[in-house]
Amino acid sequence: VQLQASGGGLVQPGGSLRLSCRASGFSLRHFPVGWFRQAPGKEPEGLSCISSRDGRTYSAESVKARFTASRDITKNTVYLQMNSLKPEDTAVYYCATDFETPCEIGTTDRIQQYDYRGQGTQVTVSS
Repeated sequence: VQLQASGGGLVQPGGSLRLSCRASGFSLRHFPVGWFRQAPGKEPEGLSCISSRDGRTYSAESVKARFTASRDITKNTVYLQMNSLKPEDTAVYYCATDFETPCEIGTTDRIQQYDYRGQGTQVTVSS
C-alpha cells in the first residue's frame, strides 16, 4: 500500500491549491481515502474523506466551505481542492487509507488514525 501526495507549495492568502494523492496497492473502489493535516505544535486534524462505496465525500465543518475532495477512479487518485486559503491553513497535508474504518458522516476525526498514510506535502499560506 502506497500513497503519494503532491501539489503543496507556497500560496498567498486567498489563493488556491489542488493536492493530489496517487494510491497504489489497493483500489479506491474498495477502500476510502482521506485527507488530514498537521501544523507545527498542533494535533492532526481530519479534513475530508471519500467513501469507497459511492464516492461521497464527508468534510470537517471547519473546512467544508473551502475544501473539496474528489477522486478519479481511472487514475486511482484522490484530490483536495483548497480555495480561499488562509495563513492558518499552513500545515503538512497527508492522505491516508484504512481497510476497516469506513468513510461516512461524522467520521472525519478518524482520518488521522487511518492505518496507512503518505509522506505528506507542505502547504504554506503567506504573503
